[in-house]
Amino acid sequence: MITFEDNKHDRGSLIRTGVLVLALINQGLLALNLNPIPGTETLWGEVISAGITIVSAGVAWFKNNYITWKGRKQKKVLKQHNLTK
Repeated sequence: MITFEDNKHDRGSLIRTGVLVLALINQGLLALNLNPIPGTETLWGEVISAGITIVSAGVAWFKNNYITWKGRKQKKVLKQHNLTK
């Protein structure tokens, strides 16, 4: 399985590429007089905003809590050196 660390592209690059592909598909549909991807600009703004909020909240929660084995080990080392409350 390829992980983000193995790949030379970061997550931001992959997300931007995905958005570009969707925009190009939408433009192609419009050029062929087919129905574009449904939704209004307001709806897509709300969907994208909600997505960004959910992802950023998840990342902030994950990064600020010691929930993985590695994180718990790091917290133990921090406590040993009196670097945490």
